Amino acid sequence: MRSGFLPFSKPSIDDRDINAVVEVLRSGWITTGQNALKFEEEFSKYTGAPTSVALASATGGMHLALKAMEIGPNDEVITPSMTWVSTPNTVVLCGAKPVFVDVDRDTLIAVPALVEEAITDRTRLIVPVHFAGAPADMDALRQIARKYNIPIIEDAAHAVGTEYKGARIGSAGTAIFSFHPIKNITTGEGGMFTSDSPEMADKMRRLKFHGLGVDAFDRKMQGRSPQAEVVEPGYKYNMTDISAALGRTQLSRLDEFIRKRTALAECYLERLAEVPELIPLKSPPWPCLHAWHLFIVRLDTDRAGLGRDDFMEAMKRKNIGTGLHFRAAHLQKFYRENMGFERGSLPATEWNSDRICSLPLFPDMHAEDVDDVIGAAKEILAGK
Repeated sequence: MRSGFLPFSKPSIDDRDINAVVEVLRSGWITTGQNALKFEEEFSKYTGAPTSVALASATGGMHLALKAMEIGPNDEVITPSMTWVSTPNTVVLCGAKPVFVDVDRDTLIAVPALVEEAITDRTRLIVPVHFAGAPADMDALRQIARKYNIPIIEDAAHAVGTEYKGARIGSAGTAIFSFHPIKNITTGEGGMFTSDSPEMADKMRRLKFHGLGVDAFDRKMQGRSPQAEVVEPGYKYNMTDISAALGRTQLSRLDEFIRKRTALAECYLERLAEVPELIPLKSPPWPCLHAWHLFIVRLDTDRAGLGRDDFMEAMKRKNIGTGLHFRAAHLQKFYRENMGFERGSLPATEWNSDRICSLPLFPDMHAEDVDDVIGAAKEILAGK
């Protein structure tokens, strides 16, 4: 057994990150400023996005986007249930109804045909989820969206650095990224909105900072004009320069991080041939660059003779951390008891929700760590 605990995830922080944050702290300007603006510019250059807006979180970005689109009562938003609850939560907080669709059993990505089946005369938005670092089939989804004249906002929380058919996620359409500490790059907490709609981006900039008619930081003013007026009621979702400085140095190493994650994922895939009880996800059939945000397996509970939760607890006792991404949103207490969702409606999602487990994956890991994970799993499944 390992002498030390291997966490499920850990941000890769080095002296470049630390020095960048210290420089901001010493500058006297620590809230939204030049670093936030530069981070937006650099993120747009990296992804190919026409416009980027830095935010306090991806959840805040989804909330603002729904508000900017005036999603409200009697509206429906289609999204997979196999996702973190932030997306359906923001839909509910806007007074609208999430409509959950099933996913492909082996990629955990929403099936376009099921998205189309879920469309009604109340559907106002489609929110596909790029899962675990792999992209959704955006060509198929955009074709459906154009057919019914329904906009798309991509939940790209898992997709920083992901490519779909040769283009990075965020280069077209509208997407929202996360920089939570377990993501491929981190700002501590933070998010980024990208869009090819100037009108949508302008609306997001206003709403993120109290609805003021100017941004929180103006280059010419070296701050915000004290005469700025509120154009509409807004929120407080701006990113600080402390976070943005960290994001800039992290972004400069993103490709390196993805290369390391990919090498570790390949080690896992090779070694898992020895553990038939653990079934890894499949990569999508369309051309893509997988960013390997997560390495997910499903426990064959019949073959293993134990449940997923027991397996995760046993791994912890062997000093191996694991994660659960995700328990199906429609099976969460609130959605069952208040919105009438029931088990049995989304079979592929529910099958995975009961068996899914994320194994440790982060750039500072080594191949020997993968060996430890596989070794611990084999011992547990052998009853040792």
